[in-house]
Amino acid sequence: MAGDPVSAFGGVLIANTEIDAATAEEIHTLFCEVVIAPSYSNEALTILKGKKNRIILIKKEVELPTTTIRTCLNGNLVQDKDSITDQLSDLKYVTNTNPTASEIEDLLFASKLCKNTKSNTIILVKNKQLLAGGTGQTSRVDALNQAIEKANSFKFDLNGCVMASDAFFPFPDCVEIADNAGIKSVIQPGGSIKDQLSIDYCNENNISMVMTGTRHFKH
Repeated sequence: MAGDPVSAFGGVLIANTEIDAATAEEIHTLFCEVVIAPSYSNEALTILKGKKNRIILIKKEVELPTTTIRTCLNGNLVQDKDSITDQLSDLKYVTNTNPTASEIEDLLFASKLCKNTKSNTIILVKNKQLLAGGTGQTSRVDALNQAIEKANSFKFDLNGCVMASDAFFPFPDCVEIADNAGIKSVIQPGGSIKDQLSIDYCNENNISMVMTGTRHFKH
């Protein structure tokens, strides 16, 4: 919610664990119209019901489809769902500087957010908090600039934050922009014939970069 308080206004909040009283109090400070969670404590329900017309739903475990279908010209596009979540064991360290333990945590968290955000996307994270995302852009540079501008508009300090990209960098322009914004570590799939250009820039500017080998494109 703090990552984008403007978009959070009047939105839907979904939790993957039980909502307790303390969490409900935080939610209650927002204009949140729908809350979804696996369960709620009795105190949490009392708090959440304090706002008239708020919809409170229980999330049930269901088996989700393994394919996605999109309509397109003259037919449909059927594709496998992206079931891969990047793990520590997937990381390939490609720069002279390696990310710290806390940066790795942030990188993996950013990668999860990136996977579930519309492509082209860039995600910025610091201390396990989403600072901003640039989403659905035709250019990866535009996605990065959008994320930086959004983070700055909310007065977030980008110094020392990490960046996740859902696809490789064909040029070093993104890592240069990230460096100028204070970003110190990057996670991306790699696979460009010009990967080395971005790696070289990171090495010259003391930035760590890891590659996963998996491209996450959410369309």
